[in-house]
Amino acid sequence: MMTPRTRATLQVGDKGSFSKTITEKDVFEFADATGDFNPLHIDEGYAKRTVFGHRIAHGILTAGIISTVLGGEIPGLGTIFVELHIKFLKPVFFGDTVTATGTVMEIINPKRVRLMVACVNQHGEDVALGNAIVIPPKETVVTG
Repeated sequence: MMTPRTRATLQVGDKGSFSKTITEKDVFEFADATGDFNPLHIDEGYAKRTVFGHRIAHGILTAGIISTVLGGEIPGLGTIFVELHIKFLKPVFFGDTVTATGTVMEIINPKRVRLMVACVNQHGEDVALGNAIVIPPKETVVTG
């Protein structure tokens, strides 16, 4: 994890990323946490008969990896995630490794920053793309 950027130090072009391999356990725990038991995500027999051919991760689970980038990498600890616009481009299958990135695109004002956010799979294919608005931390607070 990098040192969090603050309102005073954040600059257009700053980037952060985080990678995670999506497991069956992740998908089932997400379904338990949200109540979204769509058979496309949990029933392989059902999913085989769909256009995807296999179970896929919830789109919003994939988008959740973006939260890890914003709260852990850029801007980092203390960031408040306030808005997300996202388009899901390809499915994420169990076993796929998703890398989420955030790139500062605009300092809207001292309290709001817009980042381009993206998720790619292990083949370098875009699986989600969008933008987010965050409130970066006023100061760096690192606990340990």
